[in-house]
Amino acid sequence: MNQNGQDEKKLEHIIELEKQLGEIQDADVLLERILTETRKIVNADAGSIYVTEGNKLKIKYAQNDTHLKELAPGFKLPYTVFSFQIDEKSICGYVAMTGKPVNIKDAYRISESKPYKFNKNSDITTDYRTKSIYTFPLKMANGKLLGILQIINAKDENGHVISFDNEAELMIAHFASSAIQALQHAYVTSNMVKRMLKMAEFRDPKETYYHVQRVSSYSLEIYDRWAFNHNIPELERHKYRDSLKIAAKFHDVGKVGISDIILKKEYPRLTEDERDIMKCHTCIGAQLFDPPDSLLDEMSKDVTLHHHDRWDGGCSGYPGNVRLDEFSINEEIIPKGLTALSGTDIPLAARIVAVADVFDALSHKRCYKPAWSIDDSFTEIQNNSGSQFDPEVVLAFMQIKDRICAIQMEFQD
Repeated sequence: MNQNGQDEKKLEHIIELEKQLGEIQDADVLLERILTETRKIVNADAGSIYVTEGNKLKIKYAQNDTHLKELAPGFKLPYTVFSFQIDEKSICGYVAMTGKPVNIKDAYRISESKPYKFNKNSDITTDYRTKSIYTFPLKMANGKLLGILQIINAKDENGHVISFDNEAELMIAHFASSAIQALQHAYVTSNMVKRMLKMAEFRDPKETYYHVQRVSSYSLEIYDRWAFNHNIPELERHKYRDSLKIAAKFHDVGKVGISDIILKKEYPRLTEDERDIMKCHTCIGAQLFDPPDSLLDEMSKDVTLHHHDRWDGGCSGYPGNVRLDEFSINEEIIPKGLTALSGTDIPLAARIVAVADVFDALSHKRCYKPAWSIDDSFTEIQNNSGSQFDPEVVLAFMQIKDRICAIQMEFQD
């Protein structure tokens, strides 16, 4: 294929990607995808994406194909969390301040006249050689900075590191304009989700922002590993994880319909009748998404309704095979005599969130108990594999312990 044919094929690929980006609803999932696809477009070995938080830049995702190849299949690079001041001393800070992209041929040979420097510490620590760097701002039409995208070490067809040429810059600029539009749309969705969750937090002090973020992030990581273990096709994974990231946040949103007398009761513990009323939060939450109009609605309904059902169909699981049209919030009780839901009849998203939610509840303080240690919390999940929890979901969870612990550190109460 000649050069014109290759360029045309690249543009067709970018146009298709732009369509896919526009369908992503979760801002974090979208940011990760933008980084991945930008790297693919210009064949970059590594990169990072940052978001603005006040006068700081916070890393959201870091990718490095060279290091990834050193890991066993299915494993990810360590979960990275850090932020730094926006100033002209760093490359990303300089781009954030000026709003202009910076193309560096060799990170180790930056002119002394430049205000920014490259920090070699990361290269030294990870035994990597950063050479070509292209850093550009993700800016809205009104000039607001959404973040910074930095891609590293462009490679030619033989795998040799090269500079980011004019063609690469044009390709990135074209793709970035659509990516920013998709980000703006995703942030609108994100803000709507935050408002709904804030309402739930006002009602239930246990449903904190950090608890919701941890459960959502755990769920995404569990699914990624589960999907790898089950050879789920890439396109299917992308669609599922986008909806799961949001749906997991809604797992206990139905508590908005539970009386404060029960919801905020601390001592003594709930009576049997009060527990029956509390269980109604599953059906109340599901009614918010019924009838479903999208995959996200369907998954949110599944998660809210079934994240307390047990894998073995045991009697402590609930609500079971309930029909929402048979449930009335005025009766304040789930219909008796329902058939238990068990095994794969419980939707996958609910089985995943069940593990994430219980782990987070165990490892954090509640009004009725102190926080368990991380090790004890992992052990309890493992001990309930095949009874309370789906064994294959637990397997995926145990395979990503390091990432679960890193998420705990990022979203501390």
